[in-house]
Amino acid sequence: MDEPLPAPEHVPVLRNEVVEMLSPSGRRVVLDCTCGLGGHAQALLDAADERTHLVAVDLDESNLRRAKDRLAKYAPRVRFFQANFADAKDVLAEVGVPRVDAVLADLGVASSQLDDARRGLSFSTDGPLDMRLDQNQQITAEILVNSLGERPLADLIFEFGEERYSRRIARAVVSARKDHTISGTKELAEIVARAYPSAARKSRHGVHPATRTFQALRIAVNRELESLDRLLALLPDILNVGGRAAIISFHSLEDRRVKQAFAQWASSGKARLLTKKPIEAGRQEADCNPRSRSAKLRGVEKVQD
Repeated sequence: MDEPLPAPEHVPVLRNEVVEMLSPSGRRVVLDCTCGLGGHAQALLDAADERTHLVAVDLDESNLRRAKDRLAKYAPRVRFFQANFADAKDVLAEVGVPRVDAVLADLGVASSQLDDARRGLSFSTDGPLDMRLDQNQQITAEILVNSLGERPLADLIFEFGEERYSRRIARAVVSARKDHTISGTKELAEIVARAYPSAARKSRHGVHPATRTFQALRIAVNRELESLDRLLALLPDILNVGGRAAIISFHSLEDRRVKQAFAQWASSGKARLLTKKPIEAGRQEADCNPRSRSAKLRGVEKVQD
């Protein structure tokens, strides 16, 4: 799939805050669990010395290609892996480095993915109900939408989208698919919108009624929360003493997991929190990059094995 290179003005969310938190200078190995377009990786390498190596991981092969172009000048010090960050231990084993000095995970979906209608991650333009970040996997949003029973579908939308009208939406989807397969993002978004009570639609303040449903399907398709839980469980094993982890989340389901895992680790006395409250984008960044408005950065440092 030929795709354009990322625009040079692409700026990662909370870039300066991530660099300050991870203090890359002097760290020998940095693991970027969600390399994306390489923005954070570039910032970390720019701030590091020549002895720092970076392991770049991403589910999306096309993003890795773009990141390789962006980080070309650091080529001898960067290794790229198409993998799920839940398998970070296996990736590090392949590199031959059991532990690292810094870990970064930006849990947001890349703008390049959202803007590509073929991915089906957004309903701003019509596209197939795909939603896979890894195009090699089998399950798509279309399969879930057209095969799940009404109750399992409602439960999925409620659990992963925190959507209060999940049962109405699931009922509407099941009814619509009796006539034909639901295969497009626009059609699904319209079905969800019609299922919403009119008063609730008016109270959304410009947020489309299908937003939470699409989030839920994307999370389910890519098993995002399961992967996050696995990464959080791995951190004590893959970080060196003195190593730091920084995670950027974009909704409460992610942030709650990160907060609880970091707090539990710190309570054991083997780590210390770098953030009592999550770091959020300042007004200037939020105005320039609306995506950053929901970003929350939390950090932790390992102090002993």
